[in-house]
Amino acid sequence: MANHKSALKRAKQNVSRRLRNRALKSTLKTEIKKFIDLITQNKFDDAKNFLPHIHKMIDKAQTKGILKKETASRKKSRMSLMLNKTIKQA
Repeated sequence: MANHKSALKRAKQNVSRRLRNRALKSTLKTEIKKFIDLITQNKFDDAKNFLPHIHKMIDKAQTKGILKKETASRKKSRMSLMLNKTIKQA
């Protein structure tokens, strides 16, 4: 445990930031699962409307430092590809 005043403050900040990051990451994962479920249920119109929301959440996670730049762009690309492939196959 920290002994100095500044170290105590830093420890408190780390705890609050960790909780915020974990909540945002969990929300992002849940939204991605919802998107994949829409695709597997062949609800393509709903999935098309949901895709910008997913991209926005991924971008937000990137700006907050939860995801790296390359990871965010890869996730966005894979979501778009997944939707486009399934629409072509159907």
